[in-house]
Amino acid sequence: MIQRVQTIFLLLVAVAMLLETYFPIWTQVNPDQTEMLKLTAWNLTHTDIVSGAVLEQTGTFYLGILAFLAAIIAIYSLSQFKNRTKQMFLNMINSLVMVVNLGFIVYLTYVENMEFNATASGAFMVGFYCIVAAMIFNIVANRFIRKDEMLVKSVDRIR
Repeated sequence: MIQRVQTIFLLLVAVAMLLETYFPIWTQVNPDQTEMLKLTAWNLTHTDIVSGAVLEQTGTFYLGILAFLAAIIAIYSLSQFKNRTKQMFLNMINSLVMVVNLGFIVYLTYVENMEFNATASGAFMVGFYCIVAAMIFNIVANRFIRKDEMLVKSVDRIR
């Protein structure tokens, strides 16, 4: 049913993944405090802090596309409340999409950090933690869906 607790968690997955596309994911400042790298879901920007000029900008649109895909899968899974097996399968696929997104982010930040400032690591921002929260919400939603499925099977066994 649509009013179950997993509905809230699947909705939170979609919201968190959409928030990832809005907030910055990672930032890094060089040792001289003159240049900064900023990773968002759409681009990696290398800016000069003093003048505010953008020195280089690389597109990372695949991070935004993966985030939108995860949000769409969560909303579609939300609409599949009558078929709990399909809903669990969709949540498994969604977990895979979010892990791939997280993997791209970690790899990208590692590579860029080694080139930009290998002595210090950058700071993960709100966008990164939105992905982590979405993964946790997805796991909790799957747990409640599985719990409902077990309840239905046990009631069928009694009949």
